[in-house]
Amino acid sequence: MPLYETVFIARNDVTQQQVETIADQVATIITEAGGEVKKREYWGLRGLAYRIKKNRKGHYMLLGIETAPAAMQEVVRQLGLNEDVLREMTLRIEAIEEAPSAILSRRGEERERDRGFRGPRPAGRFGSGRGRERSDEREEFRARPRDEMDHNGMGEE
Repeated sequence: MPLYETVFIARNDVTQQQVETIADQVATIITEAGGEVKKREYWGLRGLAYRIKKNRKGHYMLLGIETAPAAMQEVVRQLGLNEDVLREMTLRIEAIEEAPSAILSRRGEERERDRGFRGPRPAGRFGSGRGRERSDEREEFRARPRDEMDHNGMGEE
């Protein structure tokens, strides 16, 4: 049987449990046709590149499927009819990789990198601007100490 990879994006306002339910419905269609869902990954709530049906974010789910082409057509049709699914993309592939997808492995690397010490923030020119003290090293702007002043308030002559 041919192998397929399907990624679908569910609406932002549904829960992760509802996204899992959509994936379960797909799995039911596949198993009834004699196929099998070999891989299932929830990628989480991610930002979209552009608005889709007034949504800026969506729940992403990847499914690795082995089934007949007719069953896959039915899955694509059902995902298209589901109001909670914003987009779906199905590709025929040569082999389903058992390792985590690039999305999940990259997210793991980001978490490890975020945990580490980042060091002090460099003083940049694009700071917040608040609480910044100006230090002007030019002598004419420095206040003179009190002992250098005479009784007239003028400097020594």
